Amino acid sequence: MTLQIPAVNEKDSAGTIDVSEQVFGQEFNATLVHQLVVRHLAGARAGTVAQKNRAAVSGGGSKPWRQKGTGRARSGTLSSPIWRSGGVTFATQPRSYTQKINKKMYKAGIRSIFSELLRQERLVVSNEIIPDSPKTKDLVSKLSTVEGKRVLIVTDELTDNLILASRNIPYVEVASVSSIDPVGLVGAEKVIATPSAIKQIEERLA
Repeated sequence: MTLQIPAVNEKDSAGTIDVSEQVFGQEFNATLVHQLVVRHLAGARAGTVAQKNRAAVSGGGSKPWRQKGTGRARSGTLSSPIWRSGGVTFATQPRSYTQKINKKMYKAGIRSIFSELLRQERLVVSNEIIPDSPKTKDLVSKLSTVEGKRVLIVTDELTDNLILASRNIPYVEVASVSSIDPVGLVGAEKVIATPSAIKQIEERLA
């Protein structure tokens, strides 16, 4: 059984294209999609914050004063966390926030997202969306009939004209088929894809 993805508007030459129900007709799995989104956001975290523990602080190799007879509290090192300029207790260390997920789950999650986009009429196709020049106004004019404050344009291959024309439009994001991510798909109010991009997506997720 096949489903149909409509064109962005009646004047677009892409028309309505048929797609497989196996990819674009799946039920929405909110739990799996949430896992994909969390994984993507976690992987974007730098994880480079670092503090010095008592072993990493310079100095503190010798006992600052003798054990008894000074009237002061005993101390073995100046790098102790209780001292000013000493080490940090439970110091934060660089770490990776990357979460693993197998390919089968990832594909199922992306299929779920695309299926929901199609059901909500947020997924359309277009042959005319790629501008002929790098001018922002050319892309703005092509998007004038598109409803939605956040637009994601998906192509089989990003062109210089598309990248340059879109980078000054705050509500427009562009991605190739190989670089689409669950956060960008979920956050877009309208996803505009070229027919060739749809076919590639269908092949990758089948």
